[in-house]
Amino acid sequence: MIARVNSKMPTVQPMTSRIANHPSALRMLLFATLIGGCWAFPRGWYTKSDPAQQRRWLQEKTEVPGWFYVPIPVAKSAEAVLVADELVNGEFSNNQGDLIRVFSAKRFQEKLNEIGLFVHTPDRCWTQTGWTLEHQIPDSVPAAIHTTRLVLERRIFNNGANGRELVYFGGLVGGQSLPYRLDHNLSVGMRHQLRKALDKSGATLRASDQRFWKRVWESFWSRREILGPKQFIRISTPLPLGAEEATRDALLMSFLPQWLEERGYHSGQLMDLQ
Repeated sequence: MIARVNSKMPTVQPMTSRIANHPSALRMLLFATLIGGCWAFPRGWYTKSDPAQQRRWLQEKTEVPGWFYVPIPVAKSAEAVLVADELVNGEFSNNQGDLIRVFSAKRFQEKLNEIGLFVHTPDRCWTQTGWTLEHQIPDSVPAAIHTTRLVLERRIFNNGANGRELVYFGGLVGGQSLPYRLDHNLSVGMRHQLRKALDKSGATLRASDQRFWKRVWESFWSRREILGPKQFIRISTPLPLGAEEATRDALLMSFLPQWLEERGYHSGQLMDLQ
């Protein structure tokens, strides 16, 4: 006769039960879920575009009738910070003695591990390298570059021996103009140069500045793209003491559409307009 052997098969607990019985594993799972959600959130939230705007790049020209162009190398340290795919920096001059400085940086693909093109605006970089901001009105101006409509930041910087400079700057994301201003470093730059908080670092000033966080809120509320391909442009001209600001403003405004031409936008790449 064959003896029957009574044996119990081990009970296999479901994965969720095993994790629940190990608090450390549960914490690790929750932490991983939180990190994954934070990583995926911007891609799901910032997805809107402006249906009234066509997607365009602004391509720089080096040949402008009546003007002479000289390219100027950008310091390697500055290039390393920007990590731009295409960078243009130079000066235009004419026979009347006018001088216009131009700068444009394009990033065709988002680089999440690199600093943003809009982080180091002149309000931050120029004031940290010896320039001072002058109080002026207006501090932003609307600009029409062919069919592209932008709101450009307007500043007057003073560097003593190098004189005063009237500066415009702005940008595009995903081939469209921004629904917010790039003035997030303005008050931080002014506080930095006025030394109102000698015991505060630049990072602390930005963290405590309402204007700095306003752009974060406006971009969140609008849900407009922030992770797409970007372009940052800057144009400036000397503004000697006694010179009429209106004349210098008109010079920059008239030069913008001469320097920049619209190019098609497809998957973040430059295309010829059809």
